[in-house]
Amino acid sequence: MTKIMKEAIAALFELPEEKQDTVARAILDYTARDEGVYHLTPEERREVQAGLAEIRRGEIASDEEVAAIFERIGI
Repeated sequence: MTKIMKEAIAALFELPEEKQDTVARAILDYTARDEGVYHLTPEERREVQAGLAEIRRGEIASDEEVAAIFERIGI
């Protein structure tokens, strides 16, 4: 197992169970298809569409807000 995979798995343990399930489904979908193309679930598609609508309305985070989040999570 690669170093980055170990880091990713360790990070997963910190996520709420619902997010762990989302990531697990993505991994299983990716490995099952082995095409390198991820296909969104209907729920994920709705979330992406909602996010794009927020962007169109100008509801985006400022550079300062993004920097604060990165600092909080250690990036």
